[in-house]
This record gives sequence, C-alpha cells and structure tokens, in this order.
Amino acid sequence: MENTKKIKLFIGLFYLLIICVFLYFFFSKFSLSEITSYDFLRDNQSYFFELKKSNLFLISIIFLVLTILWVFPFLGFGSPVALMGGFIFGKWIGTLVVVLGLSIGATFLYIFGNYFLKQLIREKFLNKFQNLEIKFKQSEFNYLLIYRFIGGIPWQLSCLLPTLFNVKVINFFFATLIGIVPQIFLAVSIGSGLEKIIDQNAEVPGITDIIFSPDIYVPITAFFILILITIFLRKFFYRN
Repeated sequence: MENTKKIKLFIGLFYLLIICVFLYFFFSKFSLSEITSYDFLRDNQSYFFELKKSNLFLISIIFLVLTILWVFPFLGFGSPVALMGGFIFGKWIGTLVVVLGLSIGATFLYIFGNYFLKQLIREKFLNKFQNLEIKFKQSEFNYLLIYRFIGGIPWQLSCLLPTLFNVKVINFFFATLIGIVPQIFLAVSIGSGLEKIIDQNAEVPGITDIIFSPDIYVPITAFFILILITIFLRKFFYRN
C-alpha cells in the first residue's frame, strides 16, 4: 500500500510538472485573447491547410504521436483530439489518425495500469464490476468490443478497468481500435464541419449559422442518436 501511494504521488507530480512546462511555453508564444479569437482560428486554419498540403505524412505522424501522448501520460479524453483531427485533416484521414492514436495511447495506459495500478483498481472497482468477469471469460474480444463501443465510463477509467479481467493486450488494442470508430468518426466530422464553416466565412458566423449547417447538424444529430443507442445497450451490458 505504501508503494502504491508513492507511485501515485510520483505520477501526480510528474503530470503536474509536464503540464506546467507545456503551459509556460504555450502562453509565452500566445496570449489567451489570441487563441480565443476568430482571426486566430482562421489564420491557423490556413496555416495547417498549407502545412498538410506540403507534407501530409509528416503532419499525420506528428499528430499521431501527440494523440498518444495526450492519452498517455496526460490522461486526456478523445473529444478534443477528434475535433482537432477533423479540423486539420478532414473526416476520413482525421478518423484514421485519431482512432489509431487513441487506441495506441489507451493500450499503453492499460499496460501501465496492469503493472502498477492493478491492486488499487481491484480494491476500488472489483465489487462494482465483478459481474463483467464472467462475460469477459466467455468471449474476451467480443465483450471488449461491446465495452469500448457503448462507453458510459470516463475514458481513462475505461482503459484501466480491463486490468480486473486480465484481458490480452492484443485483444484490448484491436477491440479499442474497432469499438471507438463510430463515435470518433462523428466527432471528427463535427471538427471537419467547423473547418469548412471557418473557411467559408471571413467574419464570425452566427450560432444559428453554425448549428444549421449540414456539416454540423448532421453529425451532431447522428452523435445524439448513437448516445441514445449506447445508453440502451449499457442497461443490458452492465446489469448483474
């Protein structure tokens, strides 16, 4: 138990140090007013478009690595990355890069949790999720796939809970890779729609113009339908 506390303290201080360093360098280059202005978004949209056009492969690799780091060790969740991926790369390439990056980062987080946090996770969550153990033993990959698709658990915790059931790393990776595609595709599509709106409007568009743009309301509507479906499925998956 003492070792667990030391590990948690070390991880917490390490994360805090990295975040502080990042924020220092970021805000030494940009002010808060700049990054929240429409001109900043529009100017950088053109910059990213030209950068992507000149070297798509390199930019994709850089974004992939940053996405992995966003998940592990920063413990970030997928929505901001998906929106940014759609904004920079569009729907199809954005989905590919974001899904791959999130899956690799989640797998690293799972491996880390399996080695260092397993006992802590068992103490905190085993009683609550013990009913899933039988399901995972019946068909590990299939239930992992359903588990990743329906969500309902914070992203970071969802990467760590499978340590309770000793699932294989390869099954965790591919179930994550396939299972998160629908929601990530829709989030990326929203980001891609925002990029198109900014590209087509020199001035700040009204909120109604944004919401009622087909590039925005179609994926948002589909996203809410997906949420309703997953809420319905969770009642069957997580019940005792």
